[in-house]
Order: sequence, then structure tokens, then C-alpha cells
Amino acid sequence: MSELDFSGRVVLVVGGSSGIGNGIAQAFRAKGAETHVWGTRARAEDYRPEEGCDLTGLAYAQVDVGDPDAVEAAKPPFDRLDVLVLSQGTVIYKRGEFKMDGFQKVVDVNLNSLMACAIKFHDMLAAAKGSLITVSSTSAYHATRGNPAYAASKAGVVGLTRTLGQAWAEDGVRVNGIAPGLVDTKLTKVTTEHPDRLAASLASIPLRRLGQPGDMAGAALFLASPLAAYVVGQTLIVDGGLTLR
Repeated sequence: MSELDFSGRVVLVVGGSSGIGNGIAQAFRAKGAETHVWGTRARAEDYRPEEGCDLTGLAYAQVDVGDPDAVEAAKPPFDRLDVLVLSQGTVIYKRGEFKMDGFQKVVDVNLNSLMACAIKFHDMLAAAKGSLITVSSTSAYHATRGNPAYAASKAGVVGLTRTLGQAWAEDGVRVNGIAPGLVDTKLTKVTTEHPDRLAASLASIPLRRLGQPGDMAGAALFLASPLAAYVVGQTLIVDGGLTLR
């Protein structure tokens, strides 16, 4: 489908070194885009395939997006940007988010860094009449036991997506988001590697399966394409029906 041909386009996926972001980055690359990713490790070689990381054909750079000064100082090797995907995220288990330092760390990565990246690349996106896609979570729509910072930050991303969508539409930048459900990545191993927890989770998903990074990638391709030319400020829930219960 020509609407999903991204040949000649430049895409940056922040958090594109693993998990959902990596699946999205590889999907854009497969559709012809020059695709860049930002991650936390020093080199692309520091990521292993068994961690859900495939950096084949992707241009990698280390940027600590939890530090707004690092985002501002980053010097990308491109002077045009058509699509920016903000897929960075972290979580702290064992009630670490009930401590202020843990809460602050998660919010800095999951919410504040999205705004820092959006501000940094606004002018490039406006020049290209491009698309910005956030990745939040279905946790934005319900309580998330044990993870107040994760839930609050993801709810914040949904609000940020609406507000930037309204503010930047007049600049020609379409801002939308994806809210994944339970996706099989390293961040969800606390559930997926425990048979009882996994069984309970699958029972609550009408499709009776985990989401895969590729499921999220399909939504991202749509939102960045001309097929979504009149979609602004929306967060598309991609959860196999989880939030229907």
C-alpha cells in the first residue's frame, strides 16, 4: 500500500533499542524509512537479540533522555525529520515508586522527557509537516497496583498528546499516541515469566494473547501515514480488548 511507503522519510524512535520502540523502528525501516533510534547504552553492540533488541539497519545513538540537558545537547546526524516516535519508558517494582526519588525518576523518563524531545524536534517536524507519536499505556486508564509513578506518568502522556495535538496542528504537525496493553517485552517479564500471573492476565484479554511489538508497530505506521491525515490528538488503545472489561 503506497500510503504506508516511507521511502525517503526520516524517522527517529526514542527508546527504539528494545521492546515496543524497537518493533516500531524496524517496521519503519522495513517500509523504506531512514530510521534512527536513541537508547541508553553506549553502543548498539551492547544490546542482545535475546533481550528483544534488533538494531539491524538502524542508526543508533546513546542519549539519556531522563536528563533534559542531554536531550538539548544531542546532535542528531540528520537535518530533516518526518516522524518522531517517543517510546521511552521505565518502571520500578517492589514499591520503589512510593519513594520520592523513585517516583521522580519514572516521571522524568516517562513524561518529562517526552516534552523535552518534542520541543527539541518541533521545528524539524513543522518544516516537514510531520508526525509525532507518543507511546503511553492502558495504565493511563486504570489504577496500576504498586506503580503510582508509572500510572500517573502514562496518564500524563495521554493529556500531553491531546494538548500538543491541538497546539501544533496549526504548524502542520500531527500529534497522536498509542496506548499499549500487555505487550511481551523485558518490562513485562514480572508478569510473563510467572505462569499464574500470565494465565490471569491472558484470561482478562478478549483476544487471549499477549500483544507483540509488531502489533504496536502497525498502529504507529497508520498514525504516521496519510491514512491518518485527519487524526489529531488521539491516543489509540491497542490492547487486544483488555480495557473493555
